[in-house]
Amino acid sequence: MGSTFSQLFPPNATLTEQNLPSQKGKVFIVTGGYSGVGYELVTILFRAGGTVYVAGRSEAKAQECIKEIKASVHDTSTAGHLEYLPLKLDDLSTIKASAEAFKAKEAKLDVLWNNAGVSLPPIGSVSTQEHELQMATNCLGPLLFTQLLLPSLQSAARESPPGSVRVVWTASLVVDMNAPKGGIIMADLASPPQDQTKNYVASKVGNWFLASEMAREVNTSGILTVVTNPGQLKTNLLRHASKWMRIAASPLLHKAKMGAYTELWAGLSPELTMENNGCYVMPWGRIHPSPRQDILDATKSKEEGGTGQALEFQEWCNKQIAGFM
Repeated sequence: MGSTFSQLFPPNATLTEQNLPSQKGKVFIVTGGYSGVGYELVTILFRAGGTVYVAGRSEAKAQECIKEIKASVHDTSTAGHLEYLPLKLDDLSTIKASAEAFKAKEAKLDVLWNNAGVSLPPIGSVSTQEHELQMATNCLGPLLFTQLLLPSLQSAARESPPGSVRVVWTASLVVDMNAPKGGIIMADLASPPQDQTKNYVASKVGNWFLASEMAREVNTSGILTVVTNPGQLKTNLLRHASKWMRIAASPLLHKAKMGAYTELWAGLSPELTMENNGCYVMPWGRIHPSPRQDILDATKSKEEGGTGQALEFQEWCNKQIAGFM
């Protein structure tokens, strides 16, 4: 209960635009970067001198975002570079082209923020490949995109201190509060329930599982991968929620910029090291002190005394994206 309260009412952020060092020479991708948390994060990174790719499905929205952010900067001498990157996470057949478009322009990638997501769309919403839309957009698309960009991350890691090249995944407070025992009911993946809240929770636990399994895979290359609960925020993520849900949640919601501080800390804080690979980051930038034991057990293999469910989930995801690599 204490950690839940702390996530709803966090202490002050320790890494913000006020004390962020120059990011000149760094290359970043922020998915869903033209609204909400993504917009605020892109703004901070650009003002600090980073090269930032704003990834999403709408070029018009991205270009408007880029225009607004550039116009907000008075001293351009310290600013970085902004560019749109087309990305449709709910259509696996298009994602390889997005990754290739990035690699054609950049030799490395320092941090990938898998920030984009969808929450509580109408029941029956599916992706182009007929997967439940939240699982497709929040897990399958980001996993494929990340795997395709792994060479770019490895290239950056070869010339960077261990742990400074990172992949940041996005979970939610619902992981603590609403996930079933063990995190995910595997049978629901093949036959999703007619309950969008349950499907959303499964996708958010899935983000933690993907971060945990990726940490095993890339640990020796010096890449750090973590998952965050950005915070309870006033963003368009709740646009599909019922009116009463939005009203009930309103007193607990914070400005989107606060969520950007969580993701900023996860992506750039020197407090995180390779020893923290696979960890869960809380608002506004802290390692979760007491994650649910059943979910921690799920991230461990059976040989380690766990249930191996995170690996089982990743293997299911890998099967879904295998034909699109």
